[in-house]
Amino acid sequence: MAEIAFPFLNNFSLHGKNALISGSSSGLGLAMGMAFAKSGANVILNGRNKSTLIRLKQQALEEGLSVDYLCADLADFEAIDGAIKEINNKYGALDILINNIGMRIRKSLNDFNQDEILLMVHQNLSAAIYLSQQAISLMSAQGWGRIITISSIAGRLARAGDTVYPITKMGLEGMVRSLAVQYAHLGITSNGIAPGFFATEQNLSMMSTEEEKARHVARVPMKRWGEPEELAGAAVFLASEAASYVNGQILTIDGGLTASF
Repeated sequence: MAEIAFPFLNNFSLHGKNALISGSSSGLGLAMGMAFAKSGANVILNGRNKSTLIRLKQQALEEGLSVDYLCADLADFEAIDGAIKEINNKYGALDILINNIGMRIRKSLNDFNQDEILLMVHQNLSAAIYLSQQAISLMSAQGWGRIITISSIAGRLARAGDTVYPITKMGLEGMVRSLAVQYAHLGITSNGIAPGFFATEQNLSMMSTEEEKARHVARVPMKRWGEPEELAGAAVFLASEAASYVNGQILTIDGGLTASF
């Protein structure tokens, strides 16, 4: 039986862990990154706008947090190769990966062209598979790792007029379970988080008026949008020793939406 450390909150510490969060210059990714840093991790933020990343790093340093950045498109395989090489050279290890890159084109399948289908599948699924593969190469060498993949409640719930996105998110949930089964013996766990309606930059088009905001969350028992910080604690938990025996699971954070009939 595993020993329970005292004080128990130490089990939630990420002190000394190197964490890469793809797509983390805003929204849920940034909230998770800041939560990781405040939990003691050395955080590597990621995005494609260097000036934004520099500003975020400076703000974090002013708060005494250990935050660096990687300016790269981590949906590009060559960029992923370069990123993993840079992390290995600079830090010598990668302990935690959060797959957080994704895009959404809301329309019916008949309205998609070939390029749009390929783009959605690549951005939302293929890139995460390849990034995870490369991260595992570093994690397996040290016998410890955490992979957390951000899915969506749309991975299990589909709506008319939004066809390809749920397919890619269900694919991600399949990846979560596949990695969990294949790499657990190496000390690497794989879990996912399925967010509901969160007030992020990506969802601004759904929050243009108070009426529209309310309409989208009408079926949410809490009757409101989630704030990015309300998801960050779950990510810290899954990355920590407190979740050492949690593997292959998808944690839904949606204010109770998927529990309602």
